[in-house]
Amino acid sequence: MKATLRTVRLALAEPLRISRSTTAARDAVWLTIEHEGLHGHGEAVTSVYYGLDTDTLQWQLYESGRALGRFPDPESALREPPADGRPSAVTAAVEAALLDLCGKRADAPVYRLLGATSAPSAGTARTIGIVPAPHAAAQARALVDAGFALIKAKAGTPDPEDDLDRIRAIRSAVPGTRLLLDPNGAWTLDQARRLIPQYAELGVEAVEQPVAPGDPEGLAQLAERSPLPLIADEDAVGQEDVRRLAGRVHGVNVKLAKCGGPRAALRIAESIAGSGTELMLGCLTASTLGLAPAVHFADRARWADLDGHLLLADDPWTGIGGADGVVRASELPGLGVRERPAGEADGP
Repeated sequence: MKATLRTVRLALAEPLRISRSTTAARDAVWLTIEHEGLHGHGEAVTSVYYGLDTDTLQWQLYESGRALGRFPDPESALREPPADGRPSAVTAAVEAALLDLCGKRADAPVYRLLGATSAPSAGTARTIGIVPAPHAAAQARALVDAGFALIKAKAGTPDPEDDLDRIRAIRSAVPGTRLLLDPNGAWTLDQARRLIPQYAELGVEAVEQPVAPGDPEGLAQLAERSPLPLIADEDAVGQEDVRRLAGRVHGVNVKLAKCGGPRAALRIAESIAGSGTELMLGCLTASTLGLAPAVHFADRARWADLDGHLLLADDPWTGIGGADGVVRASELPGLGVRERPAGEADGP
């Protein structure tokens, strides 16, 4: 097998402000694995929070691609345990490319390789960043008009009233729409205890990572008395983190770039089954290529937050939809996505 890399810039249609940063663009590194005339593709994106810069991704993916040369086929490479010390985002990109290639070799979509019998689809949340309340309300109305039934609003500004004003404006604009709140760990425990009941009164469905990561016991104790479901994100990176929180928080946000790929995500899902903790599937801002692996099992999650490709000014790949509020796995072999030629408009 032969691996090649390509790095591209993914610009957002609008800068996304969250409590700890504002993102206007990311670099994406695409890994392509070629074997017997077929090609499998995977993507990893940069992330300041996870310590993934462009050089790191390029080097790690180069080394991972070179290591694939010792395998006779992609199926045998998939059976090999991931290399120790490799960033989870790199492991996820390699696995995605191998699954894409294996699916094409078997003439089967990836969801069948992951144990499903029909093409998954899921209503996805659409994120509204920290923006002025009137802008948030206008965005919410436009999203609902397009078909979205679930909105995720970012929070965590220095003045909590700014966040409350934004959520009040969204709720007034789209009174019947499901609403998630994500402060990205910006609150103290005392602030969370004070604020969560106010968001419950506004009809928020659940709150994601309300307090700073690093104190899972505090998060679990907060969840025990919370009037709203609490979903761990930054405190739920991998299997061991989830094991400590299972049954103690209401949900865990699993991102492939955090846990190491679809199969690791499915193991996490199996480990929390019956515990009272439910699965949320999340993502980083990425292209359709980066989102597609998660879409192939998105129907197993209570909450799907797979809108990273929808935040881009120009998504260079197509194949999972989402503009109408629903992401769908393709019936085509592999991941079922394709790179759009320059200038081609986004498809459904």
